[in-house]
Amino acid sequence: MSERLFIFDTTLRDGEQVPGCQLNTVEKIQVAKQLEQLGVDVIEAGFPISSPGDFNSVIEISKAVTWPTICALTRAVEKDIDVAAESLKYAKHKRIHTGIGTSDSHIKYKFNSTREQIIERAVAAVKYAKRYVEDVEFYAEDAGRTDNEYLARVIEAVIKAGATVVNIPDTTGYCLPTEYAAKIKYLKENVANIDQAVISTHCHNDLGMATANTLSGVLSGARQVEVTINGIGERAGNTSLEEIAMILKCHKHLDIDTNINTTKIYPTSRMVSSLMNMPVQPNKAIVGRNAFAHSSGIHQDGVLKNVQTYEIMNPTDVGLEDNSIVLTARSGRAALKYRLHVNGVDVSDEAKLDSIYKEFLKLADKKKEISDADVLVLAGADRSENHAVKLDYLQVTTGKGVKSVASIGLDISGQKFEDASSGNGPVDAAIKALKKIITKQMTLKEFTIQAISKGSDDVGKVHMQVEYDGNVYYGFGANTDIVTASVEAYIDCINKFRK
Repeated sequence: MSERLFIFDTTLRDGEQVPGCQLNTVEKIQVAKQLEQLGVDVIEAGFPISSPGDFNSVIEISKAVTWPTICALTRAVEKDIDVAAESLKYAKHKRIHTGIGTSDSHIKYKFNSTREQIIERAVAAVKYAKRYVEDVEFYAEDAGRTDNEYLARVIEAVIKAGATVVNIPDTTGYCLPTEYAAKIKYLKENVANIDQAVISTHCHNDLGMATANTLSGVLSGARQVEVTINGIGERAGNTSLEEIAMILKCHKHLDIDTNINTTKIYPTSRMVSSLMNMPVQPNKAIVGRNAFAHSSGIHQDGVLKNVQTYEIMNPTDVGLEDNSIVLTARSGRAALKYRLHVNGVDVSDEAKLDSIYKEFLKLADKKKEISDADVLVLAGADRSENHAVKLDYLQVTTGKGVKSVASIGLDISGQKFEDASSGNGPVDAAIKALKKIITKQMTLKEFTIQAISKGSDDVGKVHMQVEYDGNVYYGFGANTDIVTASVEAYIDCINKFRK
């Protein structure tokens, strides 16, 4: 009989810590429901003490999700644990995830403490959390760089205190797969009560080894993996859920199963990418747009003769289906709703569908065909409806040997404003015209255009960072005209400025 591996998804906690990827509560609920359909066992819904928004999100996700365990993160601090317990009051299955750094570096420089004091704090935190919930997970932060003998002492102590899951994070992504495997094996062999808890992996991808380390941990006895959709997360990211799920599906001889419905992987990936404005790199394993593409003549010949020559997975296994319904200006609401569903966006509100459909028709008049990427942009277009600052119109004159000039109209809380400016190119001219109306001291820090893959009429996606009053704000814009997309991204930043 196959052994069961539990999938702990931290997209909404560790994944959401990526700058510019913050979601509101409604969007978090949307992702959580999709994760439930995907089949994850545990959803880490947030770090409740960190902000009122995170606290509220954990509450609302707890109400919206039925069978997965809802987990809230804390430090080894009583107040953190109190707040986490309060945020989980509506969860059907609840877990508190508490912990402390255990490496000598953390003990000395972060806590100015000693090894014995850290064990005392760890035990106290677990016992305190146990007053609220039966299911307590303990994380030994920076376990990857923690001495194995000391780590074993910590883990044995927290299990004795009541921890049901022990998380062994490679917090800095430093470990080699052999080192991480040896660490898990050491704990299995040297912690007397290890059979009373589940060992969990939590690997970061700083050196590109997150998935390899996670798999090594599983093969050495870990039975929970902490992962994110698309591998998003702080710095270089976390272990990708889709990679671990498909590795185990393809390598059935490992005899380890998950509860993941792999046909939901691609729609979930697209949903998270769209909501977080976080493009998936084309060559990303499993979910990148090139994952099942073949351009080499030799490869194409082999695939045409027998798909197994170069494909170890069936695209349908991850939810990729032949797009037999092509969206054009002649398509109706039903076709649009279907493509939204395929991409992980279910629209039950007819008023919202009508709103998306109106924008769809405008875009369809500009393009011959609407791509899935376009559909996801349209699904998020209504996010700007309640913004104080909106773009009314933009007119740009540019060309070789001609100075670029832009005229812009803004609607600011119902009032109309107009101005114009010249600049070094159309985008520069448009933003200068915008800044003549919005007279705040703003600095453009980053300007990125997402790859346009279909043709000259495709939607251009622009990501921006704008600094204002010592803070950096992230904006996103999408339009068939890249200058308009740039201005919309800048306006998106402005709407996020603290009032």
